[in-house]
Amino acid sequence: MKEKKNQSSASPATGTNRALGARIYRYKGFYVMFLPVFVFAVIFNYLPMLGIRYAFTNYNGIKKPSIVWFDNFNKMFSMPGFWTAFGNTLVISIVKLLLTTFFAVVVSLFLNEIMNIHFKKVVQTIIYLPHFLSWVVTASLFSLILAPTGQGLVNSFLVSIGVVDSGNMIYFLGSTKWWRFTYYLINVWKETGWQTVIFMATLAGMNTELYEAASIDGAGRWGKMRYITFPSLANTILTVLILNLAKVMNLFESAFVLQNDAVLDVSNVLETYIYYQSFNSGSIPNYGYTTAVGLFKSIVGCLLVLICNKWSKKVREGRGIV
Repeated sequence: MKEKKNQSSASPATGTNRALGARIYRYKGFYVMFLPVFVFAVIFNYLPMLGIRYAFTNYNGIKKPSIVWFDNFNKMFSMPGFWTAFGNTLVISIVKLLLTTFFAVVVSLFLNEIMNIHFKKVVQTIIYLPHFLSWVVTASLFSLILAPTGQGLVNSFLVSIGVVDSGNMIYFLGSTKWWRFTYYLINVWKETGWQTVIFMATLAGMNTELYEAASIDGAGRWGKMRYITFPSLANTILTVLILNLAKVMNLFESAFVLQNDAVLDVSNVLETYIYYQSFNSGSIPNYGYTTAVGLFKSIVGCLLVLICNKWSKKVREGRGIV
């Protein structure tokens, strides 16, 4: 009786395992296709996380790491250069995110109003193209356009209309007064078109009967945009903002290629701070310290996402992203 009871109690688990094995065998092709992606994620996304341990050590890449526990964090919080880079990262990243999202929404709304499909595709293609330029090429291009010489297109125009003197041209990428404005302008030019893809996809899926009903009620084009189009984009806008907040602290390439020694006070961000501390500090680098800065950066980014997700639940009636 006991043997029969044991066999009956074990049969459900055995049946479940057999059913799972049968499903895996049936869809083995999909699992084989997924395997390279899984291996790639483990090697490049998860194994590097083991390097977090160096944040609690003194390590220069030559000698064996020595445990210092929280000394790197104490040093980090006492460094004025770190706090400058941290403040610059938050300000530059958040302002850039808000500006590019705002202009992407505006451009999407106007594109949605274009009735000529061929003209609409031409405009979309033109505003998408800058996204595919590398930041190195973009920086070189705008360095020429904004050059403080007679060859600089912008300064030449300003001289021709009498805004600046020929001997006192504006060095946009070398002035602490103008650098951030120039940086935001370049980012809007480069990334706005690409972000419109998401918003245009949302607009394409909208119910056209809403517009017909609004027309019957006497709503004009602006009324439809205000009361139908924009509210329909609200959830997508919030989603894009929250997802992009995860990358707020990962600002590097765009700032690195556009900055120089003259504007480090307003352009040095955490990623470039880590780079300079590791490879351009003029002394033996302490990879333990730079790892601690990177760990702190990741924690702040995670907290920003969780805070915004909680705010999203309040705005969207309990629905969050995470």
